[in-house]
Amino acid sequence: MSVAFTVAALYKFVPLPDFKEIQGSLQAACDDAGVMGTILLASEGINGTIAGPQAKIDAVLAWISNHESIGPIEAKFSLAHDQPFLRMKVRLKKEIVTLGAGRVDPNEQVGTYVDPQDWNELIDQDDIILIDTRNDYEVAIGTFQNAQNPKTTSFREFPDFIEKLKKDLPEDKKPRVAMFCTGGIRCEKASSFMLREGFDEVFHLKGGILKYLEKVPEAETKWQGDCFVFDNRVSVRHGLEVGDYDLCHACRMPISVKDKKSEDYRPGVSCPHCIGTRSMEDIARFEERQKQMELAKARGEQHIGAAAHKDKA
Repeated sequence: MSVAFTVAALYKFVPLPDFKEIQGSLQAACDDAGVMGTILLASEGINGTIAGPQAKIDAVLAWISNHESIGPIEAKFSLAHDQPFLRMKVRLKKEIVTLGAGRVDPNEQVGTYVDPQDWNELIDQDDIILIDTRNDYEVAIGTFQNAQNPKTTSFREFPDFIEKLKKDLPEDKKPRVAMFCTGGIRCEKASSFMLREGFDEVFHLKGGILKYLEKVPEAETKWQGDCFVFDNRVSVRHGLEVGDYDLCHACRMPISVKDKKSEDYRPGVSCPHCIGTRSMEDIARFEERQKQMELAKARGEQHIGAAAHKDKA
């Protein structure tokens, strides 16, 4: 099967006092190029993932990089056989990744970036505390060896995890901390937050897990499992190949091949993660949605209910 779509994950912390004025022209640029996905704009910068033919992606990235308020932007690329998004939306937000901990600005201070090829050496050091800054459902399908799981359901809970971590440490000890996330944006903001909270040595994986899986040979990996992504691919593995996970369209949790063999799994209605948690009204609604999805598939169309969930970062 030929690969038709390039998926570009991008973000940049940059002061954007005019972010509301950028929305319309950026939406138009994306629409003109025919790409799909979501881009967030806030006063602290830009964050998003878009997909389309390579030339169309290049056109949008060039528009962003040439905008006087944003400037050059890097992106992480992967491939998809099918368009992983259903629409294109440029949205305005208070934060491009929501921490909700007051003023935390990576434009002012940020941790030390670590290139993927140097990551293994860093996290092998005995005095490093390794923290996965992603949410619990993401960690569940893959993470680095010996990483701490904050067990958060949203990034807003991360400050509470750090507060508990500080209380559990000896008063005279300030550990060296290494953090990682999917594409780099969450741990970049988390590193700024931790410096504000008094940690002296904070490191984070440049380009995130996606760049590590792209650059580090599988034979040398310290990564275990798949990496959850916020589109219809659901997960990727080394070389950024699409993984084996699907998505439960009832609870939006990633589900494995084993999960789909469970008696608790009904496509679009329930899975082992959410069985018994929904009302009869919800179940009836899910059954009808699944029926409409199957009818759309038979017509060669894609039903909106099939879209993977987004913006849960």
